[in-house]
Amino acid sequence: MLKPSGKAIPKTLNQPEEIIIERGRAARHYWMDLWRYRELFAILAWRDISVRYKQTVLGVLWAILPPFLTMIIMTVIFAKVAGLPSQGSAPYAIMVFAGMLPWQLFANALGSSGNSLVGNAHLISKVYFPRLIVPGAAIAVSLVDFVISLAILAVLLAWYQFLPSLQILSLPFFLVLALLAALGPGLLLTALNVTYRDFRFIVPFITQLGLYLSPVGFSAEVVREKIGGTFYLLYALNPMVGVIEGFRWCILGQSPFPTLELGLSLVTTTLFLWIGIRVFRSTEKNFADII
Repeated sequence: MLKPSGKAIPKTLNQPEEIIIERGRAARHYWMDLWRYRELFAILAWRDISVRYKQTVLGVLWAILPPFLTMIIMTVIFAKVAGLPSQGSAPYAIMVFAGMLPWQLFANALGSSGNSLVGNAHLISKVYFPRLIVPGAAIAVSLVDFVISLAILAVLLAWYQFLPSLQILSLPFFLVLALLAALGPGLLLTALNVTYRDFRFIVPFITQLGLYLSPVGFSAEVVREKIGGTFYLLYALNPMVGVIEGFRWCILGQSPFPTLELGLSLVTTTLFLWIGIRVFRSTEKNFADII
């Protein structure tokens, strides 16, 4: 075949493709695909947000009532009945709600991500995309409830005429830490849930038990005084201890910075995140066949 200029076009249609085998190439492509499929991430997140309260009577009130009622119950039990102290001069209700904010975010993110792959089985079995997008999008949806709960906190602060300090500007850091604390266990649970559907019953149990094992309705300092320093170190290995105390430090502005709790939280969050990603990636290739 000739061009108009008379020069021949080289024939390339029958030439064999060049296949490059390089260590780690597939893994690098996977993480690059996460960015290439960012629109799918946004679509899945928006879909879950739009149907979250669809065809419900109370609608968005479901994001308000659980943390608000839990705050009232814990305030009555721990402050009025047990007589536990608050942190600094903050009203007990605000202290409890400052702990409810990150816990509710963690619980919603863990529950959504833990069942995300099974809930999207029709999509997993038909097309290729990095499956990590599915639990990631599920966790992003929990931010909607967090923003609504943050508005409730603003109302409580105005009601009690409690003005937070400039420390509240560091709240985004602890927000990201709470999401990462949920992402690691979420990836582990959703990968196991594909093969063993029993784990869909374990996730609500974990969140319910963790509510009372974390310093949500009381200060972490109360736990330290009751169990002593050595056992408190084991208690603080719960990643949500550092996150909750960090939120309170931001919002209440009076408690000392939780250096110990935050350090242990970073360690355990990183460990769970590493384990979650390793287990998820090692089982991901079998999701479409099993699900």
